[in-house]
Amino acid sequence: MSVQSTLPNQPETQISDSFTPERIQKILEVALLTAQEPLPITELRKLFNHELSTAVLSKFLHRIREKWNDSGIELVTVASGWRFQSSTDMQPYLDRLTPPKTPRYSRAVLETLAIIAYRQPVTRGDIEEIRGVSVSSTVLKTLTTRGWIETVGHRNAPGKPALFATTEHFLNALNLRTLDELPPLEEMKSLVESGGESQQLPLQQPAAPDY
Repeated sequence: MSVQSTLPNQPETQISDSFTPERIQKILEVALLTAQEPLPITELRKLFNHELSTAVLSKFLHRIREKWNDSGIELVTVASGWRFQSSTDMQPYLDRLTPPKTPRYSRAVLETLAIIAYRQPVTRGDIEEIRGVSVSSTVLKTLTTRGWIETVGHRNAPGKPALFATTEHFLNALNLRTLDELPPLEEMKSLVESGGESQQLPLQQPAAPDY
C-alpha cells in the first residue's frame, strides 16, 4: 500500500512510493531516539527530502506519541523541537544507575534568572532595580555559561546596556515549548524562598555544540 492512500491533502507527485506509513513512522522513531538534541519538524522533513509536509509529519508524530504512551518513555515537544525522554515515574529508578548531581545555585542566581524569565528582555540595571541590590558579573556569567540566558540586543539608552533574555535551552530543560507555559511567578518565588542559603535547580548542562 502506498503512502498516498493514507495521507490526505498531500500532493501525490511529491511522495515517494517507498515512504509507506510504517516506514515513515519507523524513520521518525529512529531519528528521534538517536538524536542528541530535540528535532524540529523542519529538520525531520529532511529525512524525507522535504517530500512530506509539516502537517503530515505532525500527524505521524502524534501517532508515535500515542504509541509510546504508558511505556515509560514519552515523546514530547519542547521549545526547539521533538524529543524522547523517560517518563517522570521512571526517573527514580534511573537515578539509581546514575545518581543525579543537581547543581546548587545561590539565591542571587535564582532571583536573577526569575527576573529575566518573567520580565525579559531586561538590562542589568533593570535586574538591580527589581532586586534592590547590585548584580555581580559572576551571576550573569553563571547563567550565560549554563546556556540559560543570552544577550539579545542593547537598549537605546546611555551606555547601550545589554538586554538579557532566556534561551531555548532554558525552556527545553523545563520541558516547555514557549514562555507562555512558564509556571506562575509565585511558584518561582517559592523555589527561591524555600530552604537555606542555596537552592537546587533541576536544569541540565547544555551539550557542547558540534562545529
